Amino acid sequence: MHTQTVRIPTGEGDLTAYLALPDGPDGSDDSSEARPAVLVLHELFGLNDDIRRIARRFADNGYAALAPDLYSVGSWPKPICIWQTMNDLRAGRGRAFDSIEAARSWIAARDEVDQSRLAVAGFCLGGGFAMLYAARAALGAAAVFYGRAPRKAERLEGICPVFGAFGERDTIASGQGERLRGHLEQLGVEHEVVIYPDAGHSFMSQYSGLRGFMVEHSRRTIGYHEESAEAAWASMFEFFTEHLGGTSEPPQAYC
Repeated sequence: MHTQTVRIPTGEGDLTAYLALPDGPDGSDDSSEARPAVLVLHELFGLNDDIRRIARRFADNGYAALAPDLYSVGSWPKPICIWQTMNDLRAGRGRAFDSIEAARSWIAARDEVDQSRLAVAGFCLGGGFAMLYAARAALGAAAVFYGRAPRKAERLEGICPVFGAFGERDTIASGQGERLRGHLEQLGVEHEVVIYPDAGHSFMSQYSGLRGFMVEHSRRTIGYHEESAEAAWASMFEFFTEHLGGTSEPPQAYC
């Protein structure tokens, strides 16, 4: 696998992103096969080691993965960037969406990538962005992990097929899986929305350090749940294979 931090020009400054590319068939970082690609959209915490781990998991399974840092454009302090990014999500437009589009254009232009097989996968905050962005971009599939669905189904008109994963014990995104499923049924969009009975919020994420300590001692059900996470990975990859076509790599479990 080849990984690197890249900087993508935008109209408001450079966007920092983490790129993970699968090895070629001979074990090198070059491949003559054009692969599907996935945009990996981070949680509220931003582009961190856990999101990089998730991007590598996609690459382990044959996808080119690009995780943009939605807080990296411009010179605002991070708290202001977070506030503005959340405002962009509520409004459905703004710098964050421009950054995601810049990331999509950049990864689609790479020789290793088949631009007709693009997807987005978002987690919590990123799940909300993944839904709205997938309703306006040329994507083959979207994966939404415990993101907040818009109140009105009309905001998702034009969305590609959607895989959704939520935790039944999640008190932060409570009811969002059912809302998303209802919207997609109303719109006639192909989808698979799974609510895992033993999972809480951020059940795909493996936190460490102070954040891990805070999650471990939280009164809410939050943090990694291996059984649910592995089931979600397997179901999502099956869904992506159906809608994006397969990759040359057999499915890989995380280790």
